[in-house]
Amino acid sequence: MSRVNFSLYLVTDRQQTAGRPLLDVLEACLAAGVRAIQLREKDLTTRKLFSLGTEVRRLTREYDAALLINDRIDVALALDADGVHLAGHSLPPQTARKILGPGPLIGVSTHSVDEALEAEAKGGDFIVFGPVFDTASKRPYGPPQGLESLKAIREAVLLPLFAIGGVTPDRVPALKAAGADGVAAISGLLAVADPAEAARGFLKRLESPQ
Repeated sequence: MSRVNFSLYLVTDRQQTAGRPLLDVLEACLAAGVRAIQLREKDLTTRKLFSLGTEVRRLTREYDAALLINDRIDVALALDADGVHLAGHSLPPQTARKILGPGPLIGVSTHSVDEALEAEAKGGDFIVFGPVFDTASKRPYGPPQGLESLKAIREAVLLPLFAIGGVTPDRVPALKAAGADGVAAISGLLAVADPAEAARGFLKRLESPQ
C-alpha cells in the first residue's frame, strides 16, 4: 500500500515567484490545499538552505503537509523533514533508506522507463517523470517527452507516478488519462498571478473522477 497521500507536489524555486517572497507564496498554496512541498533551492549554502528550510518546515507543520528536501539527506535529517527527493546524481534510494530509516518518504526523479524501473527496484516510494510538456525550468533535462512516454512509464511501474514539466490545471485530465497519479509543479504554482487559485484548480481536476 502506498504511503504517498498527496496528488499535488509543489517544487520550490524562489526565482520564479514574480518577486514575491517564497514563503508567502508557499503559505498561499498550503492554505489552498497543497499537502506536499519539495524544497529545491540548489544554489543555497547548507546554512542558508537550513535556515529557509526551518521556515518552510514551520509552515508545513502548521498546514499538516509533507516536506521533502531535494538531494540533501543531511538537511532533511536536521529539519526532521518527511523525506527526500533524489535525482540521478544523488545517492541511490537504497543507500538513502539506510541513512533515513524506514519512516521518511523517498521520491525519485526519472526521465526514462529504465530509470523508473531502477527507482522502483531500489526502494523509491514514488517517482516524478518528465518533462512531459515544454517548460523553461526543465529544458536542461532534455526535450519534452509527451504523453505516450508517460503511458510507457505507467505500464512499467507500480509506484505512484507524478508528471512534471509544463503542467497546468487544464492539462491534468490528459495526464491522468495517461496514467499519472498526480502532478508536480514549479512555475504552474509559483509564477502565476494567483498561486492559491492555481492550487485549487489543480486539486479540483486531480480529485475529479474524470
